[in-house]
Amino acid sequence: MSHIIKNIVVRVEFNFLEKQNSHINQLIERCKNNDSNAQMLIYQQYYKAMYNSAYRILKDEFEAEDLMQEAFLSAFSKLHTFKGEVTFGAWLKRIVINKSLTQLKKNTRYDVVKMDVIPNYEIEEETIDYSGLNVKQVLKTIEGLKENYRVILTLNLIEGYDYEEISEILNYTNENVRTTVSRAKKKLKQELLATNTKSSLYGR
Repeated sequence: MSHIIKNIVVRVEFNFLEKQNSHINQLIERCKNNDSNAQMLIYQQYYKAMYNSAYRILKDEFEAEDLMQEAFLSAFSKLHTFKGEVTFGAWLKRIVINKSLTQLKKNTRYDVVKMDVIPNYEIEEETIDYSGLNVKQVLKTIEGLKENYRVILTLNLIEGYDYEEISEILNYTNENVRTTVSRAKKKLKQELLATNTKSSLYGR
C-alpha cells in the first residue's frame, strides 16, 4: 500500500512541476514581447530567492535590493539568450550571483586568497556532520568567516553549485576550488565546535 501511495505522490508532484514549468515558459514568451504584466509575475515568483542569494554574498540589504533589481532588468533584456538548458530560476540566479561577485570586488571587500595548487590525491576532503546542528547557527557561522571562505561556502553549501560550476564562476582552477572549499569547511567545523563548546560551558 505504501509504495502505491508513494507512486501517487510522485505523479502528483511531477504533474505540478510540469504545470508550473509550462506556466513559467508561457510567461517568458510574453516577457520576450515586453509584456509588463508577465514581467511583474516573473518578478513576484523569484524576487525573494534572488534577493537572498544577493544578500548572502554582499551582506548589505540595500546593495542586495539594488543588485536584484538590476539583475531582473538584465535578465529581461537578454531573454533571447535563455535556451532552456537549465531552469529559468537557475539561469536567473546565475546572473544574480555573477553580478553580486562583481559588486563585491568593486567594493574592494573581496580579495581572492591565492591557494597553492595541490594535486587531487593530496587534497583531503573535509566533511561536516550537520545532524543536530541548528541551521541558523551554521549560516551565522559561515557569515563570520573570512571573505573568500564565506563566499565559496555560500556557493557550495547554500546555493548548491558543484566544484566545476564554482570554478567557472570564480575563475579558479578545479584544484583551487577543491582546496579552498576543504579549508573553508575545516574552518567552519572548528568555529562550530568552538561555539558548541562555549554553549556547553555556559549552559546556553
